[in-house]
Amino acid sequence: MTEQLPPTAACSVEVVLATPAHSGLGDSLSYWSSEPLQPGVLVRVPLGAREVLGIVWQVHAPPPDGLSADGLKPVRESFATLPPLQANWRALVAFAARYYQRGLGEVALAALPPQLRELDGAALLRRLKKLDAAALGVGGGTVPGAGAPVAAGTQAPGLGPAAVVPAPSPEQAAVLAALAQSTQPVLLFGATGSGKTEVYLRAAQALLQQDPQAQALVLVPEINLTPQLEARFGERFGTHGVVALHSGLSPAQRLRHWLAAHCGQARIVLGTRMAVFASLPRLRLIVVDEEHDPSYKSQDGARYSARDLAVYRARLESGTARCQVILGSATPALESWHAAEQGRYQRLQMPGRIAGAALPRLRLLDLNQQPRQCLIAPPLLAQLVARAARGEQSLVLLNRRGYAPVLACHACGWKSDCPHCSAHAVFHKLDRSLRCHHCGHASPVPRACPACGNLDIAPVGRGTEQVEEHLGALLAEARRPDGSPVRVARLDADSTRAKGSLHSRLAAMHEGEVDVLVGTQMVAKGHDFRRITLVAGLNVDSGLFASDYRAPERLFALLLQAAGRAGRDAAFVAAQQAEVELWVQTWYPQHPLFAALARHDYPAFAAQQLRERASAQMPPFSFQALLRAEARTQATAQAWLQAAADAARGAGLPGLAQSTLYPPLPLTVQRVAGVERAQMLIESPSRPALQALLAAWQPLLHALRRQPPGRGLLRWAIDVDPVSL
Repeated sequence: MTEQLPPTAACSVEVVLATPAHSGLGDSLSYWSSEPLQPGVLVRVPLGAREVLGIVWQVHAPPPDGLSADGLKPVRESFATLPPLQANWRALVAFAARYYQRGLGEVALAALPPQLRELDGAALLRRLKKLDAAALGVGGGTVPGAGAPVAAGTQAPGLGPAAVVPAPSPEQAAVLAALAQSTQPVLLFGATGSGKTEVYLRAAQALLQQDPQAQALVLVPEINLTPQLEARFGERFGTHGVVALHSGLSPAQRLRHWLAAHCGQARIVLGTRMAVFASLPRLRLIVVDEEHDPSYKSQDGARYSARDLAVYRARLESGTARCQVILGSATPALESWHAAEQGRYQRLQMPGRIAGAALPRLRLLDLNQQPRQCLIAPPLLAQLVARAARGEQSLVLLNRRGYAPVLACHACGWKSDCPHCSAHAVFHKLDRSLRCHHCGHASPVPRACPACGNLDIAPVGRGTEQVEEHLGALLAEARRPDGSPVRVARLDADSTRAKGSLHSRLAAMHEGEVDVLVGTQMVAKGHDFRRITLVAGLNVDSGLFASDYRAPERLFALLLQAAGRAGRDAAFVAAQQAEVELWVQTWYPQHPLFAALARHDYPAFAAQQLRERASAQMPPFSFQALLRAEARTQATAQAWLQAAADAARGAGLPGLAQSTLYPPLPLTVQRVAGVERAQMLIESPSRPALQALLAAWQPLLHALRRQPPGRGLLRWAIDVDPVSL
């Protein structure tokens, strides 16, 4: 049946769709509209046999030369009840697509709630009416944070659970005064426990007092940090004006929260990296908490950095009204520190802790002087017992989950390798399983060695599950102040898999029901535990000599952030007369990293690392990208990468003369889920040259995908500014 076009059309429109760059469809497709539309409007349009969601990007009235109603399909439906996506939002998406070398539609549509793709105009209208009803039903539509300035010790303006606002410390007051005058991106370098969150709260409060319709965006690196932050902001401003955006929400929740932000009802949006693309029409403040965290860099699809896009977005928004961006951390990324050294960021400092709380003292445990094969050195064990007996809590950090990294047969050398990946399957004792942490493959533990039949197969290495079990046995006779047994708990991706388990475990810790908490890096940042006086780091030496040049930076940040969980409540520490300490078990106590760690001297550590980076011309003194390829064989992946390099050199692409293309290499874990992975590093002292090369390279790469040796290729992708090599 031939589709009937409308007799007249008001305009032709360029619509951005979720089509990958390699599809050959370009960034947008042209359609006719019988009604006037404007850029940013969501529409439903035909694409082949389907009807899909798109965004109007450009409007042509009259249509461009060569286009007519006879050659274009019509827009099926426009979401006229929804405000258009603003020009600044579209500019952010366009920049991200261009800089990270992805299709415009891939980035734009991925930034929208998935449930929007399933709705028609009528269904969307029903959800908007529910949103309006909810706004009228809570607080009569009033604005959280609006009204007269709030003095210390008084109640904060807001809706519902009004809170008492604490008086700012002198350091906080100085930072807030500087923020009010700043016209640059701000790097807030504050010690763990210095009260950075209170600065964020007061900055948002000052914003809403100045402009009750303004909006603020607060980013955190991981989902597990959002409930604590949501509670703090909800207590200060009321729950109605605060929403969260992250992948842990249900599709319906994510749509509802996105609509609240897009329609201006939500004043404060808290979220993980995906929230940097939230539609916020009156955005005036962006906070990136723990800005150093590598979780802000996406590893799938458009491999964007939410931290870097936050800085760019603040610049875009400041074209119409001032939008401030605050990057907060006790251990800033070296790129951010270098930007502050160059004067591109304004660095504000809060070196002291709230109420004069002491920073933890470093105690190095030389494993060369301890019993061989001991998991917990005797002096550390004695400390754990003593602290539990006094009602203090301890945190034991081991950044490896599972019971053991591998099962092995010492008779024939068999190891529990994943059948689909070039990695070991990790032994999980609780459910007697072997699980691959790369592809998710799981299998039961064999009764005997599959290779030789030996019954004596044993775990090799240690994970958090084994540490929890081992400490439970070692502390079985220890007692709390009330005479009850000492409790050991674990917090990692495995123990928090069930719904509600993360909240319950954190609550138990906050309420003092846990004496020793064993965890991975997810417990090392952002959590405000009040009774911890000791943090212990196990198996940290791998970060001292890793092949990735960023490993020392990450280890220093991990240990300093973990140490920051201890001694946060000065009154509790004083009442207990406790020593606040960070214990680290290491075979290399003389390593210079530990000297800087003992002084809590991040500036000295950063200066030393930047000197090394400068001498080797590594980022931030150069700029990098990775061209990655996946195929059924490693040879195919590497051959395609080599062909790509040859094509670039043969074409004499712009920027090539200022760039270095290194030989293809397999990734550290070269096979995942049966797919072989290889990569090529591209490096240049000039960011514009690197960008010019990557942009000009794209057509050649798409063409190579369809030619030998690309016929055996599965996927390829470009990773700009990679955070791991």
